[in-house]
Amino acid sequence: MNQRECDLIIAHTFADESITNRLRVIPQSGQRPVFHFTLDELDELVGDVAAEANHAKNKVLQEQLDQLCDRIEAVLSRYTDA
Repeated sequence: MNQRECDLIIAHTFADESITNRLRVIPQSGQRPVFHFTLDELDELVGDVAAEANHAKNKVLQEQLDQLCDRIEAVLSRYTDA
């Protein structure tokens, strides 16, 4: 996830604090942040993001959350398919 996606989750969803706190990681200079989630946590997170996307009144925010939801679902599918 990039910083914009992390900010979307923190600012616009009701995701559990145990998840959002991990998104507040500040990486070392020149490095990308690394996030560690269980599949259950990702499943919960995608539900929170999807719920907010479904209720967003702002069309741009809705599209951004839908795209983020798709990305998280893609990660989940890599581990849950087959």
